[in-house]
Amino acid sequence: MATLEQRLSALASAIGADVKALNAAKGDLSSLSTTAKSNLVAALNEIYTMAQSATGVINDAATSGTTNKTWSVDKIIAEIAQVKSDLLNGAPTTFDTLKEIADYIANDQSAGTALATAVANRVSYADVQTLTTLQKTQACSNIGAVQTSDAGNIGADLAAAYNTAKA
Repeated sequence: MATLEQRLSALASAIGADVKALNAAKGDLSSLSTTAKSNLVAALNEIYTMAQSATGVINDAATSGTTNKTWSVDKIIAEIAQVKSDLLNGAPTTFDTLKEIADYIANDQSAGTALATAVANRVSYADVQTLTTLQKTQACSNIGAVQTSDAGNIGADLAAAYNTAKA
């Protein structure tokens, strides 16, 4: 059996280890942004009092760029709902999420193919295109250019006609 002195020494060592652990857990109180740096409860109470007296911090009329102001939770929820409404712009519930739209596009490739074909069938003034004579004639007609009846065969090889004429 241990002597009283040994038991008291073991108790003091255990208490010392606990005090070291508590000091390590509380951290450096001098870095607190409160005036109550020596007492955690007093520091928390100081912060609580400051939060309760913070008038004007929540301001639903605040605009972008306003500093030290925020909207209330109700205002934030209302703004998010408005942005969602603006994005959906009356879309049916079947297509009111990006997931639903992506699923539709993935499942209905014919719509995507038809759209790609329609876009590809447009005459571009910015890109070089290879068109058939029929497509060229139709494009000229669509934009009000010289009609094929006025121009004859718009696909004719004019260089060959010139060479034939000068020979």
